[in-house]
Amino acid sequence: MPIFMDRHDVSESVSAEVLAEIHLEDLKIEHEYGCRGFTYWFDQKRKNVFCLIEAPNKEAITRMHKHAHGDVPNTIIEVEPTIVESFLGRISDPEKTKNTELNLINDSAYRILMVIHINTQLNKTNELKAISKNLNRKIKKLLENSHGNIVKKDNTTYLVSFKSVINAINSALQIESDIIPNHLTSSGNLKIGIASGEPVTNKPEIFQETITLTNRMCSFVNANISVSYEVKSLYESVQIHSISKSSQIRVLTPSEEKFLNQLTDEIETSWQNPEFNIDRFSENLGYSKSQLYRKLTNLTGKSPNSFIRDYRLNQALKLINDQQGNISEIAFETGFNSLAYFSKCFKNKYGILPSKHAQ
Repeated sequence: MPIFMDRHDVSESVSAEVLAEIHLEDLKIEHEYGCRGFTYWFDQKRKNVFCLIEAPNKEAITRMHKHAHGDVPNTIIEVEPTIVESFLGRISDPEKTKNTELNLINDSAYRILMVIHINTQLNKTNELKAISKNLNRKIKKLLENSHGNIVKKDNTTYLVSFKSVINAINSALQIESDIIPNHLTSSGNLKIGIASGEPVTNKPEIFQETITLTNRMCSFVNANISVSYEVKSLYESVQIHSISKSSQIRVLTPSEEKFLNQLTDEIETSWQNPEFNIDRFSENLGYSKSQLYRKLTNLTGKSPNSFIRDYRLNQALKLINDQQGNISEIAFETGFNSLAYFSKCFKNKYGILPSKHAQ
């Protein structure tokens, strides 16, 4: 039977005691709807609740809540319990506090998420593989010592969940300044994006909104470490010194975050169209060409034409690595009108002809 997580936005008057009583009311009648409640998270500061429930469908959860106490959820999404545990640290009620009748849960589901991208996808030499293995071992140990839960990882990407914004920022700085210079060759580079959010929003997957932003920061922002404005505010609410004073970190403004999402949505939609160029780019985003140039170069360090070309080349590299067609097919599939021009651009960026890399 599927597992769901729902979201309730509650009033200022709701307390941990009230929610513990409501949880008990759910448990009393859940069997009538084929449901089984695992646990919930309550954020006193942000006034929201997230319940983890096994149920035949979303409608059964809504009916159960309505019968038990009348507080129906704002949103419900289907989740994998192992992923929930990786993000939030548990999938059952915490141990009951001693000398209390109710099991009071005042445990926020708000998390700081870090994405780490290590770009070594072009060079596949045995030497680099050995370096990458050692690098990953060091990063994993550091994250564990910093109380970061590794949600997903492969040889080039980490998705990590933190409760503490200080631990997240300090981990990023230590990886960038101490580990990378000693373990990563000049053929690779590292990007870290840090953002924060809640598990259930209006998106269909857990933490999808926050994960999307962190991935986009890693992919496009011209900085080794970039953090969202909300993470900056959280950090400076518990630390005396400003995060902005660190030369290693770039803090995005709210307007930059909005622009980042706009340009990424647009490039993801239009990159395969060979007629997509700076004119179409600026028109679709609602900026003049000079405005787009200024905003894009400030955020990414690239001109609009370079941004479009590099995005297409990155997609082409992935297709070649995955053996998804011959070089000619891949060139035209990724928006290039000429095989010769594609090969020239590919070699300029990666130092090797696409046909040679495919071999």
